[in-house]
Amino acid sequence: MSRTRARLAATGAVVVLAVTGASSVAAAAPAATAPTGSVVVHENTTFLKDSALNGVVVIPLPSATPSYDNTSGFSTTFPVTGGQVNLAGYYGNVQLGGGLLFINVFTGKSAVFKQLAFSADSWQLTGVPVDGTAPVALLDPAGNTQVTKVGATQTLTAADLQVDVEGAQYVDSKLNTTFFKGGQSLGSLSLTFTAGS
Repeated sequence: MSRTRARLAATGAVVVLAVTGASSVAAAAPAATAPTGSVVVHENTTFLKDSALNGVVVIPLPSATPSYDNTSGFSTTFPVTGGQVNLAGYYGNVQLGGGLLFINVFTGKSAVFKQLAFSADSWQLTGVPVDGTAPVALLDPAGNTQVTKVGATQTLTAADLQVDVEGAQYVDSKLNTTFFKGGQSLGSLSLTFTAGS
């Protein structure tokens, strides 16, 4: 084989390898996407009035989004930031953005929760106190609840949302109040979770 043919053959092999390598890169799996969705907590007017009369104010913290409507009342939307969950199978959890600030305007006491999550294992909305590491059960979906799944999107709607016993005791102790009670109706909840890939 002449030197020219050998060079052409080597060049051809390099081109074939380069094209093959490029095509394998192009065929690589797309980057993983994070789950999306939100949890919307709607406070009923009875809870809002009772909490105001007792000097208790609950303030959503960023990246939660509060809203108010004359007809439907006060709602807060917490964005989904991570997690894996099977709502129908009662396992997994959904991490949420934002936080909650509880204030007793009569005593000046407060409680702050971060790392909010919905646990399908315990069927509770939880939060980690800003000065702690263990989650506290805050709210429990109750009453008429419905779970649906369409494709990668799961939804949970609960006609009633109740204060958890653990959360009531914790917040009352922090605020120096006796306002919160286990089983106390706060409003309703809806959760939408679309799995990432």
